This record gives sequence, structure tokens and C-alpha cells, in this order.
Amino acid sequence: MQTKIKYLEAFASDFINRLRDIRFAGQVVFVFIVLLISWSGVKAIQMNYNLQKQISTTQQENQIQKLQNNNLTLQDKYYSSNQYLELQARQNFGLASPGEQEILVPRSVALAYAPKVSLTTTEPSKVSVPALQKHVNDWINFFLHRQ
Repeated sequence: MQTKIKYLEAFASDFINRLRDIRFAGQVVFVFIVLLISWSGVKAIQMNYNLQKQISTTQQENQIQKLQNNNLTLQDKYYSSNQYLELQARQNFGLASPGEQEILVPRSVALAYAPKVSLTTTEPSKVSVPALQKHVNDWINFFLHRQ
């Protein structure tokens, strides 16, 4: 323990003696100034990086907003077109164009010719998995605490 203290005292006295030399003190000051300049440069680079990120996200949001505006403009044009008005008149009011006749088909007749649809859900068939892949999947499930 005492040898460590003596070693540290010798190191400190040697360092103080070195600082008395003008060349060593100049080098220490130079290194300190270089570190300060580097630190301020790193801060400027970090700030520029953050600003560039903000600019790119704002530009992306702006592009998304422009696309949404274009979409709404196209929807507005479609809703004001004659084609949309005609479709809505046919669907909602049962109207037809001049010269057309509307034919009403009873529900029972329409369902008689419709394809049969099963409402019961069936279990998907199990696909055979190669043994190695099954083994790997079992280990992954084990490590991830899955059932």
C-alpha cells in the first residue's frame, strides 16, 4: 500500500516538473484546445443531423398530405360526375335511363339460382412440415415460451 502511495507521489511530482517545461505545457494546452474545437464540431454535426431528420420527416408528411389532397380531389370529381349520379339513382331510387325497363326479381327466385354457400367453417387441413423445420420451430417456441 505504501509503495502505491510513493509511486503516486513520484508520478505527481514528475508531472508537476514536466509542466514547468514550456514545451510540455504548450503541448497540453494545444491538446486541450483541439479537444474543445472537436467537441464543438461534434455538437454542430449532431445538431445538423437532428435538423436534417426533422426536415425529411416534414417533407414526407407534406408528400402524404399532397397525396391525400389529390385523392380527395379525385373523389370529389367522381362524386360530381354523371356516372356516379346515375349509379346512385339506380341503387337508391330504383330509377332507370330513358328507354330502359326495370325488372324486379323475387328473392326466392334469385336465391334458387345462386350458388350454394356453406356457412360452417371448416378447419384448415394440416400441412406436413419437414422434420428439421419442425424441430427448429419447436426450439424457437421453447425459447420464446410459446405453447
